[in-house]
Amino acid sequence: MKNLSKTLVVVAGPTAVGKTDMAVRLALEWQTEIISADSRQFYRELNIGTAKPDMEQLSKAKHHFIGHLSIHDYYNVSRFENDVLQLLEKLFINHDVVLMVGGSGLYIDAVCQGIDDFPDPTPELRRYLKGIYHDEGIGKLQEMLLKLDPEYYCLADTGNPSRLLRALEVCLTTGQKFSELRLNYRKQRDFRIIKIALNLSRPELFSRIATRVDLMMEKGLLEEAQQLLPFRQLNALNTVGYKEIFEYLDSNINLSQAIGNIKTNTRRYAKRQLTWFKKNGDYEWFRPDQESEIIEWVGGK
Repeated sequence: MKNLSKTLVVVAGPTAVGKTDMAVRLALEWQTEIISADSRQFYRELNIGTAKPDMEQLSKAKHHFIGHLSIHDYYNVSRFENDVLQLLEKLFINHDVVLMVGGSGLYIDAVCQGIDDFPDPTPELRRYLKGIYHDEGIGKLQEMLLKLDPEYYCLADTGNPSRLLRALEVCLTTGQKFSELRLNYRKQRDFRIIKIALNLSRPELFSRIATRVDLMMEKGLLEEAQQLLPFRQLNALNTVGYKEIFEYLDSNINLSQAIGNIKTNTRRYAKRQLTWFKKNGDYEWFRPDQESEIIEWVGGK
């Protein structure tokens, strides 16, 4: 590693594949620090359901962007980009290599290649749009986006209310289409970027997902979700693990069904993550037990 210039090593992959364990081992090998690019782990109130690094992992390597926000805070991918770039300037003073680990592809791409710098909406507009979502559901947001920006509607993950809300905020704030304001070029970074991704066979990955969900329930996911129930309308809680427990707490399904739904929806989420990362040809793929191969491969870059 001593022949490398300042380098950001990205460790990506689907949920439950073993990214955190690998990142900690690599951080110890390279004597460096870890930046989390898992947007669900940003919130201090969400612990069990987001599979945050445990105390042992946190004690072995310094982590950044773990629990640094409240679920009540406004945050977006553009702010994450700026925050990480500022942090990297400081970390590269003492480290030739810094690790970034996570499964949120949009957040990783923002750091690696930049993202559009859109204006923030007024609090009144944000409340207005959230009120529509709360009162009329995601279908109304989809209808509004289709009318305001049909081009982006065809590209967007229209099942993700956060994406819909952000696009609508930009359209209504600027009076322009979100699709027309998006950049089509990469921003230049003054550090090297090496990307690796972890994966397992589908049966292995799905087995690990099932085991993780069962462990979350043993650790108290139900109790954590009960405490967060009054805030369920917040975007931060519109995520796998909590949504299904809320359905149980509403008496719409039983607990067994809720647990089964968490496993099913987590598998679907993992598939979407894999699709995102595989579309990016920059990643070199490894299994989570190939630490020595990763170290050798990165050292040869």
